Amino acid sequence: MGSHRRTAPSSGSERSTALALGLLSAAATALGAVPAAAAPQEDTRAEVDRLYREAEKATEAYNAADERADALRREIADAQDGIARKQQRVNTMRETLGSLAGSQYRSGGLDPALSLLLSEDPEDYLRKASVLDRLGVHQTAELRKLRGTLRSLSQDRAEAAKRFGALERSRKAAATHKRAVEHKLAEARRLLASLPAGERAAWDRASRSGRTDLLGPGGAPASGRAAAAVAAARSALGKPYVWGANGPSGFDCSGLTQWAYAQAGVALPRTSQAQRHAGRQVPLSEARPGDLVLYRSDASHVGMYMGDGQVIHAPYPGAPVRYDPVGMMPVSSVTRV
Repeated sequence: MGSHRRTAPSSGSERSTALALGLLSAAATALGAVPAAAAPQEDTRAEVDRLYREAEKATEAYNAADERADALRREIADAQDGIARKQQRVNTMRETLGSLAGSQYRSGGLDPALSLLLSEDPEDYLRKASVLDRLGVHQTAELRKLRGTLRSLSQDRAEAAKRFGALERSRKAAATHKRAVEHKLAEARRLLASLPAGERAAWDRASRSGRTDLLGPGGAPASGRAAAAVAAARSALGKPYVWGANGPSGFDCSGLTQWAYAQAGVALPRTSQAQRHAGRQVPLSEARPGDLVLYRSDASHVGMYMGDGQVIHAPYPGAPVRYDPVGMMPVSSVTRV
């Protein structure tokens, strides 16, 4: 009959170790589950950020195309006015030349020598002939003017046709960018709506976070026009973000800064990329109220520095014009208008 060894009872220490290992294992399992559950929401927030960045770039491209279209419309209107004036001059010249030609025809029916022989008053005839000769010289000069004006008119019409073509291309480009913006914004709204309320609030807080200690109070605005632009920007607080809008009831980022400076009598370009070059570049550490703060390497976002580490800007759809920390996103440059 075989014998069996009895298993020795576990010591207290071993039981404690086993329990601790079990708890650590459970904790590791739980900790491992948290990223798995949180990852989709983190991915969603990151995707919303990406879509808003891309929508902002497309918005600025739309603004640029729309601004170009406006400039072309003005050029075309000016060209059409010029063409109309030149056409009127052509019509007047033709009428003048027609009168001169009729006068010569009526006076020149006979050979000049024969007319002189038959004339009852040769001296009177010579006086008339001298006038007719001067009319001929005048008519030649008028013909030269007419030919020059017709050439200029033809060139103006060709230039106007080119501008019409450029206008049509600009319209198509604007329409393409508009569709891109609308698509990205719709997708961003859909993704935000899929997040729990707490996650949406956390995303909004994150979008407003950033360092305010990057520079000091900033002192007074650098000029009277900067002070007027600061006052205008403050008056826009709470107005909605409306992509492609430059006030007064709604704004996108560059529309807000353009409108604020327009109230100060300063015409800024429409896009943030162009506004970057609308004045003198200054270091961020020397920023003063009214300076334009450009964000991201491509300057696709802009706000106005207000002092105390804060900017006023139009953030994104669904968020009104508001104060945020100057360091809410990477600063690429600061422009003093």
